[in-house]
Amino acid sequence: MEELENKETELQNGIKAASEEALSVHNVKDLYAGVRGLAVKILNRVERSDSYLERLLENEMKNSELVGPDKALLYELVHGVVRWMGRLDWVLNGFYKGQFSKAIPNLKNGLRVALYQILFLDRIPDHASVNEAVEFVKKLQGQKPADLTNAILRNIIRSKNAIRYPDPNEDLIGYYAAFYSHPSWMVKRYVARFGVEETEKLLQANNEKPYLTLRVNLLKTNIEEFKKLLASVGLKYRSGHYFNEFLQLQNLTNITAWEYFSKGYFNIQDESTGLACRLLDVSENIRVLDLCSAPGGKTAYITVMMKDRGEVVAIDKYESRLRLVEQNLTRLGIKSVKTIAMDALEYEGKLFDRVLADVPCTGTGTLSKKPDIKWKKDIFDLRKMNELQYKLICKAAEMVKPGGAFVYSTCSIEPEENWDIVKKFLDNHSDYILDKVDDKFSKDLIDENGCIQTFPHIHQMDGAFAARVLRVN
Repeated sequence: MEELENKETELQNGIKAASEEALSVHNVKDLYAGVRGLAVKILNRVERSDSYLERLLENEMKNSELVGPDKALLYELVHGVVRWMGRLDWVLNGFYKGQFSKAIPNLKNGLRVALYQILFLDRIPDHASVNEAVEFVKKLQGQKPADLTNAILRNIIRSKNAIRYPDPNEDLIGYYAAFYSHPSWMVKRYVARFGVEETEKLLQANNEKPYLTLRVNLLKTNIEEFKKLLASVGLKYRSGHYFNEFLQLQNLTNITAWEYFSKGYFNIQDESTGLACRLLDVSENIRVLDLCSAPGGKTAYITVMMKDRGEVVAIDKYESRLRLVEQNLTRLGIKSVKTIAMDALEYEGKLFDRVLADVPCTGTGTLSKKPDIKWKKDIFDLRKMNELQYKLICKAAEMVKPGGAFVYSTCSIEPEENWDIVKKFLDNHSDYILDKVDDKFSKDLIDENGCIQTFPHIHQMDGAFAARVLRVN
């Protein structure tokens, strides 16, 4: 072991010079060729920028020449590394001489990709994962970093069955953070709030690979017809837990390539998003305002429930995001939505029968789909969000007619973004009352305050919150 550590120290001393030499003689595009190269490229960008994983992955797949199986592997590697980064880094820290967090990005993410394959992908032999990582690092950084990569990974493989994590009896937070790959601040909050057993179940659910859920577009088809179409192409599904028009696919597939996607027969949409829309309680020929529309799934569902009869105004601050909403509405055959690109807080106009304020939030209910959120957000982001969230709930209230209602919703499981905002609003606005959720919803969806709150480990869907508020004067 001492000999190996000395070798690692010696190798690391030459990494910087070797890296600069290697990078100077290669075309950057060629360096990141292949699935694993692209995976490292995306992971580097996730770590270095504010860009979100899904957007970077989508752009890379669109611009690459990868075929189906390679696209699936790229998705698996990138999502897998980000989902399990806490555990991967814990292991690598134990075998890397020095601070692994300060390693050169190409080396760091090359090791993560290889270790993810070694620990989680049985179909790829360990020696193949090592060889691929070594060749990749050699191409990008030179021989010395490649030798270091080889030494670290082979040492891990030899010790794979004896890897040790923090002792849960001495450091439960540290154990959960490392083993279940979540930031310590988040684990600490959840243990205090939910207790040990529920926290463990929640962390496990956050790490599960997400199901793909479709919402049948009832403007173009019906549920039974659509089920037959799924069966005709061998796609297995199960009905939604709460709403019939949501269908959960049992096998991941490139569903957007199916002709019925372009024909607008369905939308890709988690069942949790339907809760706020149902709670809004819309009907035909009313006026509805969606304050924060993009990506537009809720806008579309609300309009479908209105049978595309009435007026829906959809606002989003960014034109580029609103264009995506418009494209989706066109694909779904929806015509009664008017889109406006502006800051929702500055919007003025006639009052509405219903307003949806699906506000920006930390997204902690969506970690199985968006694992990078847990590494990009922290407790300070949570607090920073609150000011905007409160302004938006006040704006929603301002735009509702007397006798009308608004719904405040998030995809968060944090009380500071959910009930705390609603309670603060109600305490300061006597003309509004909470319309507690009634028997139209399953009891297990309703929290102690009479609002909707879901959790991934309990409801088998994303975590989401929704509260309905009536304007009485």
